[in-house]
Amino acid sequence: MNSKRTAPALVLILLLTVQLACNMGASSGTPDTVATLDGLYTAAAQTATAAAASAAPGLPLPTTSQSSFASLTPANTPLPVARCDAAAFVKDVSIADGSVVSRNTNFTKTWRLQNVGTCTWTSSYRVVFVSGSAMNGPSTAALPATVAPGQTVDVSVNLTSPGSDGHYRGYWKLRNASSALFGIGPDAETAFWVDVIVKGPSFTAYDFVANYCAATWENNNNTLPCPGVEDDDEGFVIQLNSPKMENGAKADDPGLLTYPKNSNSGFITGRYPSFQVQSGDRFRTWVTCRFNADRCDVIFRLDYRAGGETHTLGSWHEIYEGKYYPIDLDLSSLAGQTVKFILVVTANGSAKEDEALWIAPRIIRQGTPPPPTSTAIPTATFTPSMTPSFTATATPTATASPTP
Repeated sequence: MNSKRTAPALVLILLLTVQLACNMGASSGTPDTVATLDGLYTAAAQTATAAAASAAPGLPLPTTSQSSFASLTPANTPLPVARCDAAAFVKDVSIADGSVVSRNTNFTKTWRLQNVGTCTWTSSYRVVFVSGSAMNGPSTAALPATVAPGQTVDVSVNLTSPGSDGHYRGYWKLRNASSALFGIGPDAETAFWVDVIVKGPSFTAYDFVANYCAATWENNNNTLPCPGVEDDDEGFVIQLNSPKMENGAKADDPGLLTYPKNSNSGFITGRYPSFQVQSGDRFRTWVTCRFNADRCDVIFRLDYRAGGETHTLGSWHEIYEGKYYPIDLDLSSLAGQTVKFILVVTANGSAKEDEALWIAPRIIRQGTPPPPTSTAIPTATFTPSMTPSFTATATPTATASPTP
């Protein structure tokens, strides 16, 4: 038998013998057998555990009840931090996240918050805008009432939606009487927010397909006819109604089929007449390769020319992979300017099968379309001229009188 294992057993037997002897001599009364044995077993188990741990390190220790380790809990266990100022978000009372509002529309955003701190929110506390879209709201707003710890309050701010379509979010926090900001979350540092989607009526302010022959089309060194002739190696542009895109589907809108000059890095450009941009105008289209043009590898580009200089608004590399891509560019940076937009397609290498499609390229303007302008057709009105009147003047006629 291994001597390292017999040592704990001998210690246990010895301790039991000594304890029994002490108990019999220490009291003249009859001890409680259960209480005595429970204490003996507990003491013996603790001693045996210590002996086993020292004699055989690395072996698993005997398990004891959870109450046995109650006194071993570290005294420095961190307790939850009590904060003077802290809030918890309860719910959106009005304008839930993702609500759709019209442009330039007044609305009231209301949050329900709970005071989870230890300090009362007095009339000196404020709700404060901190970042994001202010939506024409105030920089600060007062709380409607005093809020004691544990109570909830509905906090509101009056806002106005932006004048352009888009997704907008504004972030807000609370501020105490000492001008210190606080919010929600475990550390009372997270802002709460208002989140809206702005939409409104729009119309096509300019149609690049309907006016494509009003543009000047050129390749690397020559002017091209409009409409062009399909399969012309010099490059061509033609209008296609319901063109078939590279995924095999037919587009619902007409498109422009543009083919750059059949040479390395050949290109085709279409420079449109002058157009005055307004705030909120957007350029929209879909770009793709024509169906079965499986070697198509092109770069679409939208340029504009103003003040004698040409600038690029965006470019998109497209290959034949069975997909098409929407383009949506905000033109508000050009608001008030009169520019000439330029559609550009460049072959990314050889122009073999680079049949590039612009699907419904157009400029979208916010609002309702203006009423059609009636063209006045001049009508000839014939006014009868005055009929000259003639007054007969009697001319005296000499009458011969007989002479006596």
